[in-house]
Amino acid sequence: MNPLFNDLFIFEMANNHQGDVNHGLAIIREMGKIKRKYNINAAVKFQYRQLDTFIHPDYRNNTEAKHISRFLSTELSLDDYYTMVKATREEGLVTICTPFDEESVDIILKHGIEIIKVASASADDWPLLQKIAKAGKPIIASTGGLLMPQIDNLVSFLRHRTVDFAVLHCVGIYPSPDNVLHLNFLEKIIRRYPDVTIGYSGHEAPDNTDVAKIAIAKGAKILERHVGLPTDTIKLNNYSMNPEQVDQWIAATLQAKIICGNNEKSVTQAEIDSLLSLKRGVFAKRALKSGQEITADDVFFAMPCQPGQLTSGEFGRYRAKWKASKDYKLNEGVFETNPPDLYTQIRGIIHQAKGLFTEAGVVLGDNYEVELSHHYGLENFATTGCLIVNIINREYCKKLIVVLPGQSHPSHKHKKKEETFQLLYGDLKAQLEDRQYILKPGDQLLVERETWHSFSSEKGAIFEEISTTHFRNDSFYEDESIAALDPMQRKTVLEEF
Repeated sequence: MNPLFNDLFIFEMANNHQGDVNHGLAIIREMGKIKRKYNINAAVKFQYRQLDTFIHPDYRNNTEAKHISRFLSTELSLDDYYTMVKATREEGLVTICTPFDEESVDIILKHGIEIIKVASASADDWPLLQKIAKAGKPIIASTGGLLMPQIDNLVSFLRHRTVDFAVLHCVGIYPSPDNVLHLNFLEKIIRRYPDVTIGYSGHEAPDNTDVAKIAIAKGAKILERHVGLPTDTIKLNNYSMNPEQVDQWIAATLQAKIICGNNEKSVTQAEIDSLLSLKRGVFAKRALKSGQEITADDVFFAMPCQPGQLTSGEFGRYRAKWKASKDYKLNEGVFETNPPDLYTQIRGIIHQAKGLFTEAGVVLGDNYEVELSHHYGLENFATTGCLIVNIINREYCKKLIVVLPGQSHPSHKHKKKEETFQLLYGDLKAQLEDRQYILKPGDQLLVERETWHSFSSEKGAIFEEISTTHFRNDSFYEDESIAALDPMQRKTVLEEF
């Protein structure tokens, strides 16, 4: 993600400066106050049109053509615009501008504006898009009025020009009623373009903060709204926010960010203690001797459960036998350490891998074999190893490799096999000899024969391995303790997955 896009709030000035540079500067100062109050990443967005050529000469005096009279009545000089651009920077705000013609792109570059915005009306204006892409600036594109195939075309166009870009879901109705917003669409385009920053450009009623909160919950990283400053003589339109409404909008969205948190769940000690007070503990139904096996007939479950006491869930979960580490009296709480349980450990690995496949949208089908690679034993699988799904092994071979969060695979090489990795999901760091590669989804990496290689993942990864024929005796490890093992000593083949 481009740092400029990170949790960005865009204050769209449009023509709300009313053609008065001093009024425009007043809006910018108000937005600067809000930016500093909440310490947010925020931008002011301008619109550039070269009206002498943008408007057909036969229509300059036409009062019936929509927007033309407004554009002409609020026209500013380039010097006035540059004055506002400089003021925006002085307020600590990012500068953004929407060009509506090719000449305006050149002026954006001359003014040193940081981000170019593509308006919904220009999102399929290919001559203008070509000019914008050549400018080499980060791009934010709105998609109001575009259907999915048209958005696909826009994303493909920008990807092929290797520019940094973000896409905003948008509805080009001013103001937008709730029934046309379709915020669930944010989830669809986030899944469809996982490498693209996705946001929301809103035109709903200015006192409506619910929409922005929902957009945050759906995953929007950029939010945009029209802003202005009413006076005794200036009345805002019905989709632009005054400074007080902007303040409320920012406060609401920041609260939504706190409520949504991140994609990982954390459990506090307070939550653990709270739930423990509701759990049933294990108590001795009869007197038990030290060393005695504890069976279900020897205990009963009741609350309250004390810290460190065996819970009913723990007692019933593990297949290993419980043994009393001391004598227990009738009705005494049982305090024992969870027994090592290979079955439960393997089932946990399977559930975690299945969860990654589901999250990644990877469907395995029915014909495959699963094995666990555990180079330092299953007890250390969480940190070293991987799960391998063997799909095809002929003259060509296909595998899917799951690397769990925080897991690494030790350095090794193959003498017979050449392989290519393609990351399907997650993050993967690969080391080939003395060179490190950071892979993102879609990236490929060729591992030639006799090449020492290792890999790891911070948050979990699934990658596809396509290779020549795989041979069980063709993996050679740098660590002598692993090299001394028979291949089947460091692998567990699973009959069920």
